[in-house]
Amino acid sequence: METIFFDMTSDYGAFKPLNATNGGAVHKRHAADQYRSNFEEYKRARIPYARNHDSQGMTAYGGTYSHDITKLFPRFEADPYDQSSYDFACTDEAILVTLEAGTKTFFRLGEGIEHDIKKHDTLPPPDFRKWAVICEHVIRHYTEGWADGFHHDMPYWEIWNEPDLDPDDSPNKRCWGGTRAQFFDMYETAAKHLKKCFPHLKIGGPASCGNEAWCEAFLAEMRRRGVPMDFFSWHIYTARAAEIHKKAYRMRALLDKYGYTEAESILNEWNYNKNWTDQYVYSLRVIHSVKGAAFLMAGISGSQAAPVDMLMYYDTRPSAFNGAFDYYTLEPLKGYYALYWYGMFYDGYRERRAASLPQDIYALCGTNDSGKLLCIVTYYTDLDGMPDREIALDFGRGGSFEIRTVDDVRTDEANIVNGTPVLKMKPNSFCLVREI
Repeated sequence: METIFFDMTSDYGAFKPLNATNGGAVHKRHAADQYRSNFEEYKRARIPYARNHDSQGMTAYGGTYSHDITKLFPRFEADPYDQSSYDFACTDEAILVTLEAGTKTFFRLGEGIEHDIKKHDTLPPPDFRKWAVICEHVIRHYTEGWADGFHHDMPYWEIWNEPDLDPDDSPNKRCWGGTRAQFFDMYETAAKHLKKCFPHLKIGGPASCGNEAWCEAFLAEMRRRGVPMDFFSWHIYTARAAEIHKKAYRMRALLDKYGYTEAESILNEWNYNKNWTDQYVYSLRVIHSVKGAAFLMAGISGSQAAPVDMLMYYDTRPSAFNGAFDYYTLEPLKGYYALYWYGMFYDGYRERRAASLPQDIYALCGTNDSGKLLCIVTYYTDLDGMPDREIALDFGRGGSFEIRTVDDVRTDEANIVNGTPVLKMKPNSFCLVREI
């Protein structure tokens, strides 16, 4: 038997927003037939933020005329100061539904990825200054009531998505159709303008796909030009949960190196992926399995101590990458419980940490104002044929605990134990331990 010893005397602070997602609740307030919804389950998970990237064109989130700047402002030649130039209705509805679920929208200013043979909206805007003014009025609509708008609490505004996905000489640029130099100019123009207009909001980007050489060049150039940056967003897809946490250290080091010491580091796309070629279909199967669920819980767990300020799982849209809800029925999958259980830590729990962890084991632990414990232990491995494990949890005292388990045969199954909790864990499983 292995034992995890927890230090219950050191307070590591509140739990970070690590169960945020891409894609909000699926719910139609204006439709009564052909009805499917995951609204109540999504709300129960207490998702703090939902990024609206890749929500365009999805009927669940407003349909074709939503989210992207080219949908909100469909005629670039129009007057950006005239509210009749904008089409907000479908995006308004998607944001309101998400907000009713208790989740704020993390707004991506830009365009969704284009996999089509011909690109349309991912080409560089014809006028960077005008594009920035358009974004300004989108923000004013949602935060200042402009154009019959709202006064939502929406602090995060992200400029573009994955401009580094394809090199300058690629014939198939899926996210940014221009050059790196053009993107740097566009980002500078937009960031300076938006920060001047909204000094109280968080303006950042660029949602890097993870090309670290590109990121370093970007940060160096933005620092040279004096571009403000409240947060830096980046992505990673991997089969190794530990690589997420290692990359968080590297990205934090890059930000600090170029003087962005106060900028938040936000990982706002991540999921299991072996590779994008011969193992891609296998990876999609994993995402929807208990292994994908354990990967999700492990990624969240290790990020609490890593230098990353927010995680946004990709994704909870009805899509191939959604390991939380069934594509057809929207019923919770095993991965949902990683998001749901983590949300419990928001009930005033303060982090406590393990002295050390065994190989392939991840743990979160906290106590609330009443001194009651909440702990999640995950056994994640990408290797086949690994053995079952028996793990004792030493909190320095005994107690009565409810233990809930997710593994290949159990889904949120509960039992009560007294004394020292001992977890019998299969590979790719996770347990919630709550003091009662």
